[in-house]
Amino acid sequence: MVKIIHTSGKRKTAIARATFRSGKGRVRINNKPVEFYQPELARLKIQEPLELAGKHTNRIDINVSVAGGGVMGQAEASRTAIARGIVEWSGDEKLQKLFQSYDRALLVNDTRRKEPKHPMGRGARKKRQKSYR
Repeated sequence: MVKIIHTSGKRKTAIARATFRSGKGRVRINNKPVEFYQPELARLKIQEPLELAGKHTNRIDINVSVAGGGVMGQAEASRTAIARGIVEWSGDEKLQKLFQSYDRALLVNDTRRKEPKHPMGRGARKKRQKSYR
């Protein structure tokens, strides 16, 4: 029987769904190898759990499909999905502790959202100026 694991990660409105299969250590984001993912800052963000896990990812093929949100929201959702899957695949308590001590957002979805606009203002906090003269 083939071992397959499905995980997901969320950040703002971005949702990433990752599939883990035994393989040669390939990582693909929306069917593109992670090495070609642009921009570079987002790629480095996605590769953090892979570098922390080290040898655990050598025999896993990771396929991530991510949609919604912006570039960095998608990157953070992807890294959460990848980190959760690696921990579930390996079943290693030390790896889970390492991820949590490095960054809690690796294993826990970030629930922060944009504050809605309020009346009498241009945004959530900005207000129109009052004139006293």
